[in-house]
Amino acid sequence: MTLGDALIVLVAGFGAGALTSSVGVASLVSFPVLVALGLPPVLANMTNAVGLVPAGVGGGLGYREEVREHPRLNLLVLVLTGLSGLAGAALLLVLPPGVFELVAPWLLLFTCAIVAVQPRLSRWLARRRESHGEGGDRVTLSPIAIGFTLLIGAYGGYFGAGAGVMMLALLALSLDLDLRFLAAMRTTSMLASKLTAASLFVVVAEIDWLAAGMLALGSVFGGYAGARVARLLPDPVLRGAVIVAGVAAAAYLFVA
Repeated sequence: MTLGDALIVLVAGFGAGALTSSVGVASLVSFPVLVALGLPPVLANMTNAVGLVPAGVGGGLGYREEVREHPRLNLLVLVLTGLSGLAGAALLLVLPPGVFELVAPWLLLFTCAIVAVQPRLSRWLARRRESHGEGGDRVTLSPIAIGFTLLIGAYGGYFGAGAGVMMLALLALSLDLDLRFLAAMRTTSMLASKLTAASLFVVVAEIDWLAAGMLALGSVFGGYAGARVARLLPDPVLRGAVIVAGVAAAAYLFVA
């Protein structure tokens, strides 16, 4: 890797980090850059997972006020996505490449639609709960939501493009919390998924350490910057940014 290539990866890491903590489509930036620089797709995927772990750390620091608001809920989501992220990484090592990529763009488009209609859907669900005598805000995950959290965590450890958008859509439907709290939870959950996946890759797989290091350096600053900006955005603006980014990620996956 030349000095110019390393600088490109550094900038890609910053952009991916910013997207990690704001709209949740980090791999839309970093993964194509690694492939374009000559890394085979599976090697690029594992290098990308290792290099973007600091993005979640930076994003978590940027969202530290929101994370402290619901510590038990955050811990539950962290444990679920951490365990399932490890399982997803194991699947990447044993399954043929491209298994999840075939359905990923369709999942992304579906979750973007969920994000778009979530306010109205949540109000409808709230009225339905009240009519059944189940009033009150939802601040815990249902068994169904826990199951989907595990699936998204596994996808995050396996490939992960758009996993943040999927997680945000799930949390928005499952919990009655402001979007900035959900974005914080999404960011830390993806950190857990990537961290356990990266730990397995480091032990048993090949990593391009120069590329991973440049990604890590850029992503930790990008993750923090993205979180500090996203937490100040009004919900409609943040929601719109997530939808645009998710559709762009889906379009990339369709043509990649």
